[in-house]
Amino acid sequence: MNEQGRSFYEQARDARRLLVLDLGFLGDSVHLIPALHEIRRAWPDAQLDVMAETRARQILQIVPGLDNVLGYPRFPKGPKWYENFGYVKDLRARQYDAVINLNGSDRSSILTWASGAKWRLGRVPPKQSAFWPHCFTHTVDVPHGGRPVFVQRWECLPAAGIPVSVAPEFAVTLPAEVVAAVDEKLDGEHGYLHISPCTTQDQKELPMEELAKLVAALIADKSGPKVVISCAPNEREKGKVAELLKRLPEPPWRVFAGELSLLELAETMGRASRHFGGDSGALHLALMMNTPTVSWFRDYEGKDEWLPPGDQHRTVLGQESPNGLQGLSAEQLLRAYREV
Repeated sequence: MNEQGRSFYEQARDARRLLVLDLGFLGDSVHLIPALHEIRRAWPDAQLDVMAETRARQILQIVPGLDNVLGYPRFPKGPKWYENFGYVKDLRARQYDAVINLNGSDRSSILTWASGAKWRLGRVPPKQSAFWPHCFTHTVDVPHGGRPVFVQRWECLPAAGIPVSVAPEFAVTLPAEVVAAVDEKLDGEHGYLHISPCTTQDQKELPMEELAKLVAALIADKSGPKVVISCAPNEREKGKVAELLKRLPEPPWRVFAGELSLLELAETMGRASRHFGGDSGALHLALMMNTPTVSWFRDYEGKDEWLPPGDQHRTVLGQESPNGLQGLSAEQLLRAYREV
């Protein structure tokens, strides 16, 4: 039987080995960071590990206070059920006293149960599988939707009796070699505009015609910042950037077509005065690096969970279609930029 969630910290506060288990993608991992800072403060002397989607490990490795970041593959597909035994064996061998799972997915919940930890905290998901309640010793029922994911996860902690600070915070420490590499690539420059023109899906992107108008206008403004464009190292995104460049009257100051590592991208964004982009992992990196943003988003029910909050961010909404977002224009995005 599950105990009241608020008693979790009282019972687990002497835990010596803790695991935070979240198998979400890049955006999920970024939105977990404020909660990780609070968990570290609540257990200052314990070993604190995180298990995350393999491709997102780099981001969590730059969060101060974590001892180990374990990987779990989910892209393009996760392991079959019978391929999880190795992960379960490893988790049990680490002898965690407590596991905190603020994700609630079936796979992460089963791994939480299989870890063998004495105390297991879970957040009630929007839809529960029949086995879900049996995976946890303590649960918290924090409402979903209506506010950013990082806020929701931070709110789960006081619901479990875990003390928190005044407000969620992002704080990461990039390795010196990453800072030096980006310094060389950008000639030590700061204050430019960074543009991520691509997302993972055509229907979430600006139509190429509007994208080219936006980028051309930003480049043409000689009194404004320089323009840097980047994309992921896959053929789809590199092909789109190549098409974009052909449409521009003059080139941007820098183009990184798949040449930046994930951490180099974060450092590049941290130096920018503004990030332009769609609903992608890059937008969440900008949020993590406290860089103001102008973004284009599809208008859907759950968008408030992923929109960057605050006055330094602006979002223009469009309607999803196979040919990209409809009903928004380069002029609207330029106005949003000038407002800030």
